[in-house]
Amino acid sequence: MPYFLVGTVAVGPLAGSGSALTSLPLQLAAFAVALPLAAVTALLPLARPLSVFAVRALCGIDGELLADGAGAGGRSWAARVRTSGWFTLHVGLGGLVSGATLALPPFALVLIALPFSPGPHTSRYGLRQVFNGWRVLLAPAAGAALLFALVACAAAAGALLARTAPVLLGPTPADRLAAAEKRAADLAVRNRLARELHDSVGHALSAVTLQAGAARRVLETDVGFVREALTAIEETARRTVGELDAVLGLLREGDEEGTTGPTLEGLDGLLSHSGVRVACTVTGDPAAVTAPVSREAYRIVQEGLNNALRHGGSSPVQLSIAVREEELEITVENPLPEQAPVVRPGGGRGLCGIAERAALLGGRVTAAGPRDGRWRLAVELPR
Repeated sequence: MPYFLVGTVAVGPLAGSGSALTSLPLQLAAFAVALPLAAVTALLPLARPLSVFAVRALCGIDGELLADGAGAGGRSWAARVRTSGWFTLHVGLGGLVSGATLALPPFALVLIALPFSPGPHTSRYGLRQVFNGWRVLLAPAAGAALLFALVACAAAAGALLARTAPVLLGPTPADRLAAAEKRAADLAVRNRLARELHDSVGHALSAVTLQAGAARRVLETDVGFVREALTAIEETARRTVGELDAVLGLLREGDEEGTTGPTLEGLDGLLSHSGVRVACTVTGDPAAVTAPVSREAYRIVQEGLNNALRHGGSSPVQLSIAVREEELEITVENPLPEQAPVVRPGGGRGLCGIAERAALLGGRVTAAGPRDGRWRLAVELPR
């Protein structure tokens, strides 16, 4: 409507002493002037998100078929031109349907009532000349057909807009790239959360299970060992609650504290409550390792001990941490028992998590599996 009013003002001088609103040719000329105005205003960046919102609300189109109008792809000139085309089509069809809705229903009602309202007031429109004699009985049918045609045209216009919207307001290559990057970032966060839960909570549960089983077997013969096992279970559970809180911090949007975690400085507590005897050899200064690498190294050691529990049972574990000039080397080894322990199904995620952690830091896993009767895990990380 605003564009049509501006067009009416533009063609007003052509009406002379009359009004442009009473002349059908001048109304069509005003409509023709309004369309370029709509196309120009639709080139503004704000037009795309507003159009996308309107289409989602009114046309019932799946949101995946439309672009996120606020994205960077919507600000390109190619996207603006497509938005301008959509907006012009929308305004043009909407203007035609609106004008027809204002003009045709009253005329159709006059046709329907024509046989029942004879008189001079109906002859001024020439209706009596068209529907003279017995033809006046056809006037109601013509009026009903006119209303039906109006409804059909409005439905066709809506269907055309619904089919055209995904083409003109669909995602651009830049929008698809941004959406793919967002999905990749979300997937990385979920994978990181899964790794953290697996390494922290999974290791704690394995250690608690082993300690509780050992305590149960000597419950009546070695009270001191049972007391130590229960203390270890308590400490492991307490430490794991803190780690779990840090891991769940990853789910809090914008919570930077959730990205922290234990480092190699907390290695003593991990080894003392690991549920297995560990002979640890440290070469160099772990405090010199950067915080991100130190956190990932802690998780790798934790998962290595968890694998030692799963594959070696109560066999002693040898842990070696070597801080070199340019890299950090972690090695976890333990002998495999003659009778393989019962391993819970669904394993293998821990080793994949170790490989992912190493790859994210630019490191690599050099060994992961049985070798010469021993289970060996070796990882190299850049400092």
